[in-house]
Amino acid sequence: MTNTISIPGASLQVLLKESIDYAGLFPPANLSMSEAVLNYAMYKNSNYSWMLGRFIVPVGRLGEFLGNAQDFFKRDKKGAWRLSVLASDDIHDTVRTVDDFNMTNAPGVVCDVLEIKASTQEDIVMSTNSIPRNFTNYFELEINDRFPDLITTLAINKQRAKVRTGGVTPDFFPNTHDLIRFVRTCLAANVPFKATAGLHNPIRCFKPLTYEPNAPKGAMHGFLNLFITTGFAREGFKAEILEEIMEDEFHESFDFQEGGISWHREFMLTIPQLQLLRENGIMSFGSCSFDEPIESLEEIGFL
Repeated sequence: MTNTISIPGASLQVLLKESIDYAGLFPPANLSMSEAVLNYAMYKNSNYSWMLGRFIVPVGRLGEFLGNAQDFFKRDKKGAWRLSVLASDDIHDTVRTVDDFNMTNAPGVVCDVLEIKASTQEDIVMSTNSIPRNFTNYFELEINDRFPDLITTLAINKQRAKVRTGGVTPDFFPNTHDLIRFVRTCLAANVPFKATAGLHNPIRCFKPLTYEPNAPKGAMHGFLNLFITTGFAREGFKAEILEEIMEDEFHESFDFQEGGISWHREFMLTIPQLQLLRENGIMSFGSCSFDEPIESLEEIGFL
């Protein structure tokens, strides 16, 4: 990753501050723990650290993480390492493990976010009742006929949602219509959400889905498309316009200014609107690469 110092516009900083949760342990990168930890340490002290969110780790690998990372976070003068922990099927065991980890290793590193898979309303209620209130929780939901009811349950229990936006084969990518339906349902219920997988590129594109030779290709959602679409959805724009924004493959359509972001120089999201979007709309996205999103932003001149 380049070390060139870049000062992005205010609107880009607001839109992408702490937006990239680093998931280097997961496909398609599939890095070893030592590689992922070293990368995170470098990113945390880079010129683009303002975009870096949490390090994502399964609860069953916290011990391995500690063995590889403690020398880094003990010397880190840029503040605590923050972890987002993927819960196991046993939520009680997850909470005990994470509590023990925090008690032993804070303040240099802290697990303050849990990510939990849920397929029923009962799953959400049971997990919520089992987790101390000092954690922020994201419940991963499938986009199906049941998800509006699940989001309602999240709203009642003051929890957050997580949506999968890609994977290593085309069938893992939700279509634009369904993804916008998910976004609008979360916004209507005042449920903040995060995305995961498939968002390596800022703008929608057609590319190989993994780093392997002869990897399958497919249409990949852009993280700028998703964030900006969510912003316009929050302002009540019609689904037809949201779909156009989500499927726009031209970076020239988006203009980052000091006062906000415009699409086609016709529709505008102001700085205050972007701040509200990031406070209670879309919170972050998980990516197995931190370099790739930044390099892509540089290539199109946004950084």
